Amino acid sequence: MREFSVPATTEVGPDEALPDMLASNVAEHGDEVGLRVQRDGRWEDVTWREFGDQVAGVAKGLVAAGVQAGDRVALQARTRYEWTVLDFAIWTAGAVVVPVYETSSPDQVAWILADSGARAAVVERAEHAEAVDSVRDQAPDLGPVWVIDEDALGTLTTAGADVPDAELTARRATLSAESVATLIYTSGTTGRPKGCELTHRNFLFEIGNGMGLLTRFLNPEGSILLFIPLAHVLARVIEVGAVKTRTVIGHTPDVSDLVADLGGFRPTFVLAVPRVFEKVFNQAKAKADGDGKGAIFDRAAQVAIDWSRAQDTGGPGVLLRAQHALFDRLVYGKLRAALGGRCLGAISGGAPLGERLGHFFRGVGVTVYEGYGLTETTAAAAVNHDGALRIGTVGRPLPGVGAAIADDGEILLRGGIVMRGYWRNEQATAEAIDADGWFHSGDLGDIDSDGFIRITGRKKEILVTAGGKNVAPAVLEDRLRASRLVSQCIVVGDQRPFIAALVTLDEEALPRWLESKGKPAGTPVAQLADDPDVQAEIQAAVTEANKAVSQAEAIKKFRVLSRDFTEANGMLTPSLKLKRSVVMKEFDAEVEALYDR
Repeated sequence: MREFSVPATTEVGPDEALPDMLASNVAEHGDEVGLRVQRDGRWEDVTWREFGDQVAGVAKGLVAAGVQAGDRVALQARTRYEWTVLDFAIWTAGAVVVPVYETSSPDQVAWILADSGARAAVVERAEHAEAVDSVRDQAPDLGPVWVIDEDALGTLTTAGADVPDAELTARRATLSAESVATLIYTSGTTGRPKGCELTHRNFLFEIGNGMGLLTRFLNPEGSILLFIPLAHVLARVIEVGAVKTRTVIGHTPDVSDLVADLGGFRPTFVLAVPRVFEKVFNQAKAKADGDGKGAIFDRAAQVAIDWSRAQDTGGPGVLLRAQHALFDRLVYGKLRAALGGRCLGAISGGAPLGERLGHFFRGVGVTVYEGYGLTETTAAAAVNHDGALRIGTVGRPLPGVGAAIADDGEILLRGGIVMRGYWRNEQATAEAIDADGWFHSGDLGDIDSDGFIRITGRKKEILVTAGGKNVAPAVLEDRLRASRLVSQCIVVGDQRPFIAALVTLDEEALPRWLESKGKPAGTPVAQLADDPDVQAEIQAAVTEANKAVSQAEAIKKFRVLSRDFTEANGMLTPSLKLKRSVVMKEFDAEVEALYDR
């Protein structure tokens, strides 16, 4: 078994807990700006003292409402300022946060409330409260529910006005490093979601050893705009890490206006999933094509990629440096402006970014540091950073984390980031964490001699063709999604004579692309599946994707679908992972048609 580990730079004391970092900020840096809140189109400063007072007020309200130390409190909302207040307030009250995606269905909400034994809930909107009330019979432990849009924070603060400070001191005394901080339910691509027990130690170990790798971005002079769901573990870790490092935090719940929000907030650092970076690139290219400057953009993109690659091989030559400087004025500056103009770097997680896109963004001046982890490992188990960067990999293990490759290629992880277990599910815990403390990730990959990890696929998603060839679909799918016209895709071929794919079109990119082909911008997707130009565009993307694999693994046929895979139709998880079984069942006829002779 190949193994690689990095010594820990930070250890967690037995009595440490997450509220301590906020208490330190309030006591030592109370007048400094800690967060910024968007109100009426303006970003308003919030000092650490003001934030701490709000957290304490809400925590007292929870105490007054009967929330006991160790109780689970569900939190369902988009990424907004109130989430961070409530996160720290629930911890300050000695309780456990149970995040719920705001897009979750009543059935999903019912399962999480019932399985966690939640005693209270805070939701964003009245419709969320109605959904919770509709499933109360399935969650017998559930008590009060507060609605953020109906001034939940004010209501709780008023209710807790008579609770003494000493009570919060007593609640803090109930917490230790081993206390459960949050129960995060896995997205559940198959079966019922399981609650991952992440302790205060897990979070403190993760941020203590991880944030030190990102000090150029996460520091009191830096700022971060959070926009991916805070129900996702990666966003939660960055949120908590920003409090630890006193990085100014902003939130935006509506990504449809993301460019404007980035321009107003002007972060020095962003956190996103690969699809965001793909869209930034594809939209920039589409605009250039539409303005008749496609050839210039393509050349600028290639120069950025070549310049980035040269950083790893002795540096760019005179000609490449000159070309890069020219395109920095003509093209790259506009791309940086789309991220607010001050962004120095970004973290990407959740799925592979792709080597070409990684080099492109480094070349334009915004290095995207790809990482890897799972809910069960408190987000990042490995990450690229300034001291150890290898684009195309997910970096080296965090300090204090061991990574190994099992004989069958599965990635194993060990260290202070690994969850305590699955909530009330000893069998699943024993299957996931072996007797030596290794967490079995279910992902396939390899580790090079310098400790850099590459992800090659999911163990359960390996396709075996009729000819006996093992194929990891993720490699092909990640490349296909990089196409400007592709939204989602699924590679098929298990027990089939060859590999094929179902592809959906990106409806945001379509209008401009249609205009560039002399077609009406409003042409419905349903009319485009067999369009010759669409077929040619997708074939080009398939040809490019096939360069990453052998001929036996290559996509031989594809079919363009008339509707997308989305979270709303149940084909994607809230973290945008493909629910393969759902897609395969829904499009069974289309898969069969690929193999009709």
